[in-house]
Amino acid sequence: MKILKWLSVADRFQKMYLDKQLAPFGINSSQHMFLIKICEFPGILQDSLMNMFYIHPSNIVRTIAALEKQGMITRVPNDRDRRTCKLYPTDRALSVYEEIRAVCRKTEDVLLQGMSETDKSRFLELLMQAGGNITAELHIERKEEEFNE
Repeated sequence: MKILKWLSVADRFQKMYLDKQLAPFGINSSQHMFLIKICEFPGILQDSLMNMFYIHPSNIVRTIAALEKQGMITRVPNDRDRRTCKLYPTDRALSVYEEIRAVCRKTEDVLLQGMSETDKSRFLELLMQAGGNITAELHIERKEEEFNE
C-alpha cells in the first residue's frame, strides 16, 4: 500500500506546485499539458488528445473550452470531419510556451532531485510500465501517436 500512498502524495502535491507556478500565465495543472501539445502541433485534432492523455472526452472538451475562453487557443472545424476541431495556439499561448515548459522542467527537477541520471531513467521506465499495466488491466486501449512523450 506504500506505492499507492506515495503515488497519491506525489500527484496531489505536484499539482499544487504546478498550479502555483502556472497561475501567472492564467492556466492550471490540468491545462498545461494540452496547451503544450497544441503549441507543439498546431492544428492537432481535439480527438487526438484522448489518446495522448488517457482523459475522458468530456474533460477534454471542458479544458479546451476553458483554454479558448482564456484566449490561449482557437478551434477551427476540421474540413474532413465537421464533428471534430483542429486546435491552434494563439499568439498569447505562443508567447508563454517556453516559460510553461520551463515550469514543467523545474517541477520534474523538484520531483527527481537527489536521483542519479540512471535512477531517473529507470524511474521513468518503471512508471511507464506501471501505467501500462493498469491501463491493460482496465482494457483501456491507446493508439500510439507520433506525439508521444
